[in-house]
Amino acid sequence: MGARSSQSRGPGLNKSDGHLLEYFRQAFSAGGGGTNYVPLPLPSGLTATGGVISDYLDSGPGTVYRAHIFTSSGTFDVTEIGDFGDTVEYLVVAGGGAGGSDLSSAGTSGGGGAGGYRSSVSGESSGGGGSAETALTVSTSTYTISVGGGGFATPTTGGQGSSSSISGPDITTVTSTGGGGGGWANTPPGSGTPGGSGGGGGQSPSSAGNGTANQGYNGGSNGPGGDVRGGGGGGAGGVGSPGGPSGSWPEPGGGGPGVPSGITGTTRFYAGGGSASDNATSVPSGHAGVPGGGGYGFGQYPNPNPSGSGQPGTGGGGAGNGRDFVTPSFGGNGGSGIVVVRYQIGQLTATAKATGGAISYYNGKTIHTFISSGTFVNPSSISDVEIVMVAGGGSGGTNIGGGGGAGGVLEGSSITLPATTYTIVIGAGGAGTTSGVGPTAGSFLANSGDNTTITFPGPYTWTANGGGRGGVYPTAVDGVAGGSGGGGSANTAPDTASGGATNQSPQPTPVGTLTGYGFAGGDGYSATSGSNNYQSGGGGGAGQAGVAGASDDAGKGGYGRQLPATFRDPKSAPTAADGGGLGTPASDYAGGQSGTYWIAGGGGGSADPSATAALGGAGGGGTGGQSRVAPASNATSAVQNTGSGGGGAGYNNPAGGAPANTSGSGGSGIVLIAYPS
Repeated sequence: MGARSSQSRGPGLNKSDGHLLEYFRQAFSAGGGGTNYVPLPLPSGLTATGGVISDYLDSGPGTVYRAHIFTSSGTFDVTEIGDFGDTVEYLVVAGGGAGGSDLSSAGTSGGGGAGGYRSSVSGESSGGGGSAETALTVSTSTYTISVGGGGFATPTTGGQGSSSSISGPDITTVTSTGGGGGGWANTPPGSGTPGGSGGGGGQSPSSAGNGTANQGYNGGSNGPGGDVRGGGGGGAGGVGSPGGPSGSWPEPGGGGPGVPSGITGTTRFYAGGGSASDNATSVPSGHAGVPGGGGYGFGQYPNPNPSGSGQPGTGGGGAGNGRDFVTPSFGGNGGSGIVVVRYQIGQLTATAKATGGAISYYNGKTIHTFISSGTFVNPSSISDVEIVMVAGGGSGGTNIGGGGGAGGVLEGSSITLPATTYTIVIGAGGAGTTSGVGPTAGSFLANSGDNTTITFPGPYTWTANGGGRGGVYPTAVDGVAGGSGGGGSANTAPDTASGGATNQSPQPTPVGTLTGYGFAGGDGYSATSGSNNYQSGGGGGAGQAGVAGASDDAGKGGYGRQLPATFRDPKSAPTAADGGGLGTPASDYAGGQSGTYWIAGGGGGSADPSATAALGGAGGGGTGGQSRVAPASNATSAVQNTGSGGGGAGYNNPAGGAPANTSGSGGSGIVLIAYPS
């Protein structure tokens, strides 16, 4: 979603001023000199909109940059060329590949490859050992930004991630290739597939996938012999580690490392490969600390954790699934990609009140936007602080599943933050799952979203609760409680699968209280046995409960909340390109219309072919799928960094020849902190 922070246009200001430059103009250019004094215009950069906007002072030479950060698809609109030229640097990271699965207790699976990584930032490099590419030369035009989703895990080899790109009328399209899927464990085993970085090889004998030149490295090969681990997925910064014999140490099969970039103003790693699974009991494969957002896997039963998915907004690969004699399961999904463009807007020296996140300025406020975990550090006390926290949304359920509940929303104002370090964790959205696979049709449930937290000494923690997952049919699983509850699945009369309750409560601490927002999911429809009227309920949103399923219509997701006025920067308004479900309660809260600053909408429920699948609620909620139809009707995922719920998946009917449908993933969360500049 777009950040709710950008430039102000006060009286007498040049229309293209940068944020930091604008602050100096407001503070110093109005007075002094004689009655005929006219302030000289300060040099300025491009005038452009789109994405999360971050203004920051580069260390060393005092160059001020503006970065536009896209974690979902949108447009970069340039309306004027400024005084610092028409050059734009970029980072384009594709979605990571999913890890391989083991649905037959056969052995080990390979890790997913990272999404392709391309960069034109001076002093940095592209993936696969490539040098920085040539920056773009832009004009007053609209450029299309496509952000690739992570690959979904399947019953076999992991799905490839989707590509990310920058295209426009006067530039050569920059495209990064989605990460390759990890090889699966079965008889015969499956090889890793090629991609931006290649997927790791599955159980022996199988091979690893190749990476793409100047984007990423190859996946790791499996080890020799039969009782071995698979190979790790390749990363932008290195080859995936090959597999090895069980019990060897250090762990083989680790994902290849990612590559660091400071293009957003904060240096972090992107495009790390997912680790392979392990054929040794309960021993994690690879290393949790491999940089770049790749997931890491675990061993055979008893398995304390499922295979990890790649982190959203990094292009990290998903981990391969370990051998499990009790409940065969999938590998981890790949992490979604990211696109960032930046350009110079000034040359000066400045000191900020605090550090952390993407920093921008709007209406006299300094705004820190966190779309990934980090720290907020203020060297002195700051008063009159406003905070918005949104947790990760839940995924939709499978098999005529209910819509996912939105992550809980916490809001507060007039807060005084003492001088200290605040640790911020951004909750991931629940990963979508696939209908109708495994030992029973209901084996694979949905996933709730993760909590978003701010922790500081005391110890005190504000916690926004993750959204509840949607319910599942035919096991008639209710929606799960969460920040907002997941919708209930359809069921045969007289039973009804209930929507999950909300559990988002106010969060008091000695420095202030944040008010909680969240609503319950809608109930599934109780249909007569043998009929086609199986409609699930919508997930709850932060502003309204999910709508219950009916005989002829699946339940819509509840609408979310509009951000407080402090964060409603007109330069960063979300558009229809942000995804389904955007709208306003005053018009059609589930109408897919262009919304304005909405977050935390519930996911729409799924429907039988005779009815219409429901749209998500205002705020970026995913749309539900339909049963017994082609994959084109798969549920959609929620918009990243809105905390919205994913759409519920339709029912898979293998006897009728229909393929499995996939539920939508929940959107990741966000934290916004504002104070007077």
